[in-house]
Amino acid sequence: MGLLGKLFTLFLFASLVDNIVFMRFLALCSYVGMTSQFDASIGMGIAVTFVTVMASVVTFFIYYYILLPLNLVFLKIIAFILVIAALVQLVEMVIRKTSPYLYKAMGIYLPLITTNCAILGVTFINIDMSYNLLEVIVYSIGVSIGYTLALILLASIRERLSFAEIPDFWKGYPLVFITSGLLALVFLGFQGMAH
Repeated sequence: MGLLGKLFTLFLFASLVDNIVFMRFLALCSYVGMTSQFDASIGMGIAVTFVTVMASVVTFFIYYYILLPLNLVFLKIIAFILVIAALVQLVEMVIRKTSPYLYKAMGIYLPLITTNCAILGVTFINIDMSYNLLEVIVYSIGVSIGYTLALILLASIRERLSFAEIPDFWKGYPLVFITSGLLALVFLGFQGMAH
C-alpha cells in the first residue's frame, strides 16, 4: 500500500472506525448541546475542525522542537491547552465579525471549545501514536470530519423528530440518548468491517 493508501486508511479510521464521539466518547457536551439546530451544528463542526487541525500542527512542533529537546515534556498539558485557547480566541473573533447569527447560535459552546476534550485528546493521540506531520494533519482532519458528521447526523434526526408525535416522557434528552445509542451502533459496524 502506498503513502496515499495509508493516509486514506488513516482518514477513514479516524472519521468512521474510531469516531471520536461514538467510540472514544469525547466531546459529548457539545455533541448533545449543539445539535438542537442544524445550522449551529455545522458551524460548530467547522470551528472545531479548524481548531483541531491547527492545534495539532502547532502542538506537533511545540512537542518535538521545544518540549522534547529541552526535556520539558511534563509541560505538555499546559502548553497544549494554551495553544488551543489561543486558537479558540481567534475563531471566536472571526465568527463574531463574519457571522453574528452563528456567534449567537453557538452561545456558550463557542468559548467552551477551549475545554473540548476531543481537541486535547487528538493532540495527545497524535503524540502517543508518533505520527509524522502529514499523518497528524490527516488524522486531525479525519477526527474533525467524524465529529462534524456525528453533529450533523444527530441534528438532522433531532429536527426530524421535532415534528413527530412523541410521548412526553421521551422528549428531550431521553430521545437524544436513545438516538445517539443507535448511531453508535452504526459506527460500531464500521469497527467490525475494519477487522
